[in-house]
Amino acid sequence: MVPTERNVSVQIIFALLGFTDYPELQIPLLLIFLFMYIITVVGNLGMIVLINTNTKFHSPMYFFLSHLSFVDFCYSTIITPKLLENLIQADKTILYFSCLLQYFLSCVAVVTESYLLAVMAYDRFVAIRNPLLYTVAISQRLCILLVTGSYFLGTFSPLILLCYALQLNFSGFNIINHFFCEYTALIAVSSSDIHISSLLLFCFATFNEVSTLLMILTSYAFIFVTVLKIKSTSGRRKAFSTCASHLTAITIFHGTILSLYCVPNSKNSRQAVKVASVFYTVVNPMLNPLIYSLRNKDVKEAVQKLVGTKVALH
Repeated sequence: MVPTERNVSVQIIFALLGFTDYPELQIPLLLIFLFMYIITVVGNLGMIVLINTNTKFHSPMYFFLSHLSFVDFCYSTIITPKLLENLIQADKTILYFSCLLQYFLSCVAVVTESYLLAVMAYDRFVAIRNPLLYTVAISQRLCILLVTGSYFLGTFSPLILLCYALQLNFSGFNIINHFFCEYTALIAVSSSDIHISSLLLFCFATFNEVSTLLMILTSYAFIFVTVLKIKSTSGRRKAFSTCASHLTAITIFHGTILSLYCVPNSKNSRQAVKVASVFYTVVNPMLNPLIYSLRNKDVKEAVQKLVGTKVALH
């Protein structure tokens, strides 16, 4: 298909409706999201710096965690600045290609994160199953292949969806009932038939969720069986504690994605979709570094040493 002359000759502009239904909450929301974005940037960049500068963290687990922090930082930076801008400015427009770029980059980040979380589950399985051969089984070459594969798979389906979105017809001015260029909200304002685009989104989202969750559940099934074979209570506790942070991150992330894209939503639930979207676009990137640092003794000690304080983190 080729874009119509109308799409080529007329400048297409989108307006992000955001949270304009609640004008009295604009300033409180601005302050809340700004605070969360600062925590996200400091937390994720801090984790990346800490992991790459401290030899104690030069292991497969932290290698994967540094990439998770990178994806979370990018994801939040793609979404939040525009959200903050729209909360304080009357002009809430975004150009056609800027909107499609925001959709594409944010979608790449979220799909990549789902595969990274699956890779981290496999990493935990190997570490608990055979800790003495952990660094041999998860070699540097394998780490690079797994991360590269996550980025590749994270790009594939968003790229296909982008190609279909580029074929859709839009009028000159379009109001998107969302705070960012989320795919379902974006194609909803098109004058074209969006049946194929919607079906593709559902299929890709379901495939990515099922495949990554299957890898995660399989890894943790083997982990559970392995832990049950550990005779000492302290050994079991230590094994489960290494997985607690990862399980928390998985629950928050996949719970939101499943509810939004793999379960049919009511046509009257757009506000609920916005609120749910906040969790995986703003809240989750902020929580991940906190989850992994607050539950990790080595990270807490390294942070204390880095900032030069003896105050314990709780």
